[in-house]
Amino acid sequence: MSAARARVGISGWTYAPWRSAFYPKGLAHKNELRYASERLDSIELNGSFYALQRPSSYRRWAEETPDDFVFSIKGGRYVTHIRRLQNPNEALNSFFASGLLTLGDKLGPLLWQLPPNLQFDSDRVDAFFAALPRTTMDAAALGRTSTLDESRTWTAVTVDRPLRHAIEVRHPSFVDDAFIGLARTHGVAIVVADTAGRWPLLREVTADFMYLRLHGDEELYASGYTPQALDAWARDIAGWVDGASCPDGVGRDVYVYFDNDMKVRAPYDAMALRARLAGV
Repeated sequence: MSAARARVGISGWTYAPWRSAFYPKGLAHKNELRYASERLDSIELNGSFYALQRPSSYRRWAEETPDDFVFSIKGGRYVTHIRRLQNPNEALNSFFASGLLTLGDKLGPLLWQLPPNLQFDSDRVDAFFAALPRTTMDAAALGRTSTLDESRTWTAVTVDRPLRHAIEVRHPSFVDDAFIGLARTHGVAIVVADTAGRWPLLREVTADFMYLRLHGDEELYASGYTPQALDAWARDIAGWVDGASCPDGVGRDVYVYFDNDMKVRAPYDAMALRARLAGV
């Protein structure tokens, strides 16, 4: 097994306020992903939450990023917010057919963010976790049951790779040992979500990796992180990577994404945290 490592990035990269701030003045919009990926080692792709993307888009994003780059993919709101995890196979098949499997080695964890008004239901969550494909071959097989037009799909996987899943909860009823137990049984990571106190902050180790979303510690989606706050997160992350903060002592890969984009803080905080974790 390769050594655990930390990856730090941003949630999305196409934001108008970042232009002439994080992105240099005059940088073509088509070059923004390339610019961001040269300064970070992962990005959480969130357009997939709002609509199914196309295989051609995933291919282009893979081509525009460095060899060791990884995308985490946010699961579609059709699955989480409209179907609310119910009848998961029917909701998941088009998502996995839509082209994300073209990323190959650059495909990182899948993020499933639940709506704030969805309460914990043990049977529903258990069924959803059980339905999630755990390898790219399984995901391709599920995708082939989709009714999407073939021109919008890609399921021609030839190399089987493991898939990782993370779930971000926003209703206080999920602060429950039963939920934590289900996540641990199914090997799904519970997102460590810093939301300025708005939603639950859980730090349980339930999978072979950790997934952090830093939305702002004082003002949701807006406030930047102080040097002291970044130092504290760096210590936490180092403890998960080296295993000191894991119950079994085994280090975990850690994926960290800043989502405090409203005041153009996310990319700068991500780069600052990444510098603190050099060598981790």
